[in-house]
Amino acid sequence: MSPDLLRVLEFDKVITLLSRYTASDPGRELVLTLAPLTEEAAVKLALAEAAEMVTYQSMGGTLPLAGNRDLLPLLGQLQAEGSWLAPLALLDLLVSLETAQECRRALAGRAELENLQVLAAGITPLRDLADELRGTIGPRGEILDRASADLAAIRRQMLQLRGRIRKTLEGLLLAEKYAGVFQDNLVTERNGRYVLPVRADHRSRIKGFVHDESASGQTLYVEPATVLDANNELQHLQREEKREEERILRRLSAAARHYRPALLENQRILTRLDLRAAIARYARLTDACAPQLVTTPLLELRSARHPLLLIDPAGAPCHMTVVAIDLLLGEASDTLVVSGPNTGGKTVALKTAGLLLTMIKAGLPIPCSAASRVHLFARLFADIGDEQSLEQSLSTFSGHLVRLREILAAADGDSLVLLDEVGTGTDPSEGGALALAILDTLRERGARVMVTTHLNLVKSYAQLHPGVSNAAVEFNHQTLAPAYRLHYGIPGASNAMTIARRLGLPEDVLVRAEAYLGADERAGLQVMEELNLLKQQAYAEREGVQRLRAEAERDRDKRKRLLRESEEQRQELLEKATRRADRLLRDTEARLKNILSQAEAGTHDARSRAELTSALHAVRDEVTQGRSVPLVLPSPPTEVKLGEILRIVDLKSEGEVTRILGDEVELDCGGKKLRLPLTRLAPCAPRRFARKGATRMKKTVEDRPIQTKLLLVGKRMEEALILLDRALDDALLNGLSEMEIVHGAGEGILRRAVREFLAGHQGIRGFHPAEAGHGGDNVTVVELKG
Repeated sequence: MSPDLLRVLEFDKVITLLSRYTASDPGRELVLTLAPLTEEAAVKLALAEAAEMVTYQSMGGTLPLAGNRDLLPLLGQLQAEGSWLAPLALLDLLVSLETAQECRRALAGRAELENLQVLAAGITPLRDLADELRGTIGPRGEILDRASADLAAIRRQMLQLRGRIRKTLEGLLLAEKYAGVFQDNLVTERNGRYVLPVRADHRSRIKGFVHDESASGQTLYVEPATVLDANNELQHLQREEKREEERILRRLSAAARHYRPALLENQRILTRLDLRAAIARYARLTDACAPQLVTTPLLELRSARHPLLLIDPAGAPCHMTVVAIDLLLGEASDTLVVSGPNTGGKTVALKTAGLLLTMIKAGLPIPCSAASRVHLFARLFADIGDEQSLEQSLSTFSGHLVRLREILAAADGDSLVLLDEVGTGTDPSEGGALALAILDTLRERGARVMVTTHLNLVKSYAQLHPGVSNAAVEFNHQTLAPAYRLHYGIPGASNAMTIARRLGLPEDVLVRAEAYLGADERAGLQVMEELNLLKQQAYAEREGVQRLRAEAERDRDKRKRLLRESEEQRQELLEKATRRADRLLRDTEARLKNILSQAEAGTHDARSRAELTSALHAVRDEVTQGRSVPLVLPSPPTEVKLGEILRIVDLKSEGEVTRILGDEVELDCGGKKLRLPLTRLAPCAPRRFARKGATRMKKTVEDRPIQTKLLLVGKRMEEALILLDRALDDALLNGLSEMEIVHGAGEGILRRAVREFLAGHQGIRGFHPAEAGHGGDNVTVVELKG
């Protein structure tokens, strides 16, 4: 694909924009050299890697690609044997190695990133080289003392020697006999030697060598003779240090030279990862994806948007609304003729088709629906824009003809041809005839063609020839603004007269122009405009219907989902209840057998009877609790009659209705009167009523007074537990919320038995010792369930 064609399609602007998202210089250079790939397998691999990088970034992953240094110039310096790199260059080498190791580690073992994992697996960690560099070069590019034992020893000697020299010179500065000799009380350096600033008029008072003087000549920088030998020794150590540093750098450079191929391969992989990361960031900003690649020669871009309308030149998302269009070519027809008014979006549609195909061939996701389908045409040709050339004495029409000649010479059955304003720039009749002949030729060769035109002859060609489709760009006649939508099946009107009238051309001029058209042609143009208007209205209505249908489908799916979840929950509850009931039944049978065995084999004194009674109560409460966990909560009675038996849900007992008080009823529960709201009651199934005379029989039963305090002091444990159980039943039946159990202190046996009994009782919310002023630990306060 020629550079001129890439420029016409604005592919260069896309890759310039893409380069803003790279993290390294090698990555940026690779992006700027992007071009369409020739092999379909390479395109698929590039798109797959980009899609995986989008997935990786969407999960919060970020590769440290800013450390991908350009090592090619550095490694080029090492081609000559014996050459060596500076410390800062070796630091760049270390940063690149660490970046390669981190990227390999980040992508290792990621099954969902199959292609990126394979790519990163090609990185050679070179841990030995990295460790050696890390132990030698500091973060600012300095050579560390630990680089070698000799270097450490030399620097230690230099440090000690510098200390001795400075101490000697500072002693001179403070000496009384040299008062007034020095310009400043400081030790400085000149030419790597320690010196003192001596006033020029006192030069003779201090013995030594002058190394420099100030600009005014008033200050001489003198090396006193007392430190001459020490300075010479320091100079010698500095030369030794430099030789040792050079030896270290040569050693490291030799290691880098040995690993040169692996280092270059690592950089290639990191650069490719940087490219994919930049593409992924662009794809996430533009909601781009990879369309389906097909072998059938077609271009089916649905909800396509021009990439340059989505991102501004600085790389930030644009906030304007971009209209998506459908570009359909090759499935039902091999040629698409797009027509309509100027500035209606015809050329934009043509460029969008060409640019998106070029991006796909370069391995870039494109802003379109994932349902789009694209064939990777081997050749793409375009004649878009003004090809006028003053240097070659070519007019606009001649420039188009030169491009058409080149297209006709190369187009074949695996070609996509884009022609903008075909047949214009000359007499409409001749230009139209030439355009039809070109279309015939391209279609005979099997090429897929998309053209824009104002010529009625070309529009009619699309209507009369099978395999050729018309499409009109939508245009707002009121605002004279394009809508950038394509309506397939009808030609577009140029709307020249309508636009001229809206823009205020004199009416008499327009009347004369319409007279020149003739009645038939005016009628034809009017019909075409009305067809376009009707098509726009039908399109708007279809969008409304589709929107309503989508909402209805979402509601239907939501109802189905809720019903399915409800049924799943019901089934789950049923299974849990069944399992619990089975388990409870088995446990109850075993415990009852154990109780019966004890009753038959044991004695029947009060203590044993109390223990058996407690055990039976526990079994009864557990069975009742298991039965009282319904799959559906019981509904309150809707109709109540006097004498009806109702279930008291909270107390797990029954009572007879004696009075009906609106939303409340009065119940007779074993001679005790309770007033409860209907919401706390449930009807029996089937409904039951008290037998006549039953109430009178209950009256004969001796009433027990309601006890809020139970005295158990002095009672034996067996008797006390029986009294406690009876008192708790009475309290719950009468709706008490609290009662006191007075058991005394003693040895604590009765207190412990009472509290153990309370801990296992189902009708108790909690219990605690009374306050100190009300008996303390001798009394237990019981909180009952309401």
